[in-house]
Amino acid sequence: MVVSNLNGASDLNIPKSISLSPKPRKVCEYFDLHKKLVLYEEAWSWQKSIVKEKKTLIKRNIECPDTLLVLQHHPVYTMGTGSSEEFLNFDLKDAPYDVHQTERGGEVTYHGPGQLIMYPIINLRNHKMDLHWYLRALEEVVIRVLSNTFSIKASRLEGFTGVWVGDQKLAAIGIRVAHWITYHGLALNVTTDLTPFDWIVPCGIRERRVGSIKGLLGAFQSPNDSQLIDIVHKSLIKEFSEVFQLEIHDKQSPACNFNKEETN
Repeated sequence: MVVSNLNGASDLNIPKSISLSPKPRKVCEYFDLHKKLVLYEEAWSWQKSIVKEKKTLIKRNIECPDTLLVLQHHPVYTMGTGSSEEFLNFDLKDAPYDVHQTERGGEVTYHGPGQLIMYPIINLRNHKMDLHWYLRALEEVVIRVLSNTFSIKASRLEGFTGVWVGDQKLAAIGIRVAHWITYHGLALNVTTDLTPFDWIVPCGIRERRVGSIKGLLGAFQSPNDSQLIDIVHKSLIKEFSEVFQLEIHDKQSPACNFNKEETN
């Protein structure tokens, strides 16, 4: 059952972008690696180090900006805290790709090239201390991207987290929150090769399938893969800024923090 569609923004009490006396937006430091392939364990470690830094600043009553990382991963499977091996269609000792057990919520999923990953590391004390609100807000970002950029009608489905077009899941969401600081985030299939999803039951949902923006657009409507990634990336940042009412400030990524590889 569809419980929210493209008009779902009103349910989130998201401020209007135009106001007679607009409040200044809080800053979000943005690390743009959307064309880079980053090893999962290195991005995971980076997130945890940022969370630790924010916790320290908060304990000292020092204001800290929110942070957003956008990147792609080398092929990898990740499992949540309560994930079951019954949703793996392979033996863990002979996995087609690396498998990581993480502290995020949700079941097993796949990450790989052509999938844009958003890792918001934000202090919910500055937004709304409500995990359901936060999950719905992440979904809203993707719903707006699909609607405003591609005129694709996406929705939420009752009982599930993520974004759907018909019976196809385009965006998976799995988060962790520590002392009201979020990490992990969402994965949006843009030009992703969906074949690796055949080796798992994505998010533990057997009766539905996974889709991508490229697949929905079709060969005659879709630009080349690199252009499509750029278009979706630009839209994601815009909609994220609007939904969370943040001012995006580009930051230089730490060159020595991890190994990264340019995508085609």
